[in-house]
Amino acid sequence: MDAIVEEFNRQHPDIRVNSTLLEWGEYYTKLMTGIATGNAPDVAVAHTARIPELVEEGLLQPLDNLADLARVDWNTFNQTILDATVVDGQHYAVPIDTHPIVFYYNKAYVREAGLLDENDNLILENTPEGFVRFLATLQESLPDNVFTASIPTGGDDPYRIWWSFYRQMDGSPMFSDDLRQITLDKDKAIRAAEYMLDMYYKYEFIPLHLQDTYESFQNGRAATIITGVWATGIWEITEGLEFGVIPFPQVFGQPGQWADSHTLVLPYQRRADQAKMEAAITFADFVASNGDLWARAGHVPSKVTVLDKPEFQALPYRSDYAASADFAEYDAWGPKAGAVRAAAIRNLDTIWAKTSTPEQAIDNMIAEIRAIR
Repeated sequence: MDAIVEEFNRQHPDIRVNSTLLEWGEYYTKLMTGIATGNAPDVAVAHTARIPELVEEGLLQPLDNLADLARVDWNTFNQTILDATVVDGQHYAVPIDTHPIVFYYNKAYVREAGLLDENDNLILENTPEGFVRFLATLQESLPDNVFTASIPTGGDDPYRIWWSFYRQMDGSPMFSDDLRQITLDKDKAIRAAEYMLDMYYKYEFIPLHLQDTYESFQNGRAATIITGVWATGIWEITEGLEFGVIPFPQVFGQPGQWADSHTLVLPYQRRADQAKMEAAITFADFVASNGDLWARAGHVPSKVTVLDKPEFQALPYRSDYAASADFAEYDAWGPKAGAVRAAAIRNLDTIWAKTSTPEQAIDNMIAEIRAIR
């Protein structure tokens, strides 16, 4: 982001942007406190999943009028990414990327298993059985000290994978359009959980209670890992790691995978300054338009126009999963999305720990979410 700010300031001598870096763990608390005390920044980063909550709290400014003044062309954005930032028909954010989960693999191990074709593409059948066969074939060829897949036994990543499988089954949204009814398809939610559970226990592709899933893949102890595209920037500077990446595999009936986006938003100001607001959205659109710079971290640009830029196409790996943007499955579930997500993760974790059956855990999840709403 520093490089983008520097370039923006160079090209816009009438506007000066100063950036402040905050620790991730305290970011939203400090942002919301700053807004409440009248010390909000002119422009701030927010995840798409947090936007409904921030809008509900009255902490964001709608952007449509400002966007018109700054000549922001919403048609230049990927519509799946953009639509996830719209609340009640109003744009509240300028998305600058999407960061879906993807499938990374160690090329040396996969090649040894005979799972690469003559063009170095994975030989992988897009069915539940095909994905299991792929991992089983890989597992059989690995050295004794290498395991098949590096995924935690709890927390965000298994939840993201479960949600991806569920949506690939055409599982219904978590809530009705008016957010009043829980519409989660219980049977498909259970099936998605059972499929994942087998990867831990039946097939033993994933060791239990890994301490550091990233390190396991980096140092060659794991042959594959499913995590967000932000890891690309880590893997490509890891000496000796020959890796490949594809979008999250389509295992069930339709493509789709969990994703979120970084966006730029204009926080509520007690004393709004029109010139600053126009400058802020001009900056936000500049960042999105220069998504090739932002993509160096591994993210997929939000503007489709960026994908054709030579600077983006020159970046390795990113084009291999850029199409994931069209099948992003956001979990921006309204004003209480954070609490709902936490309830989902908490109950799914009992499945991976085998302290609940999938049916019990999904029942408990639905009950907790109903209480939250």
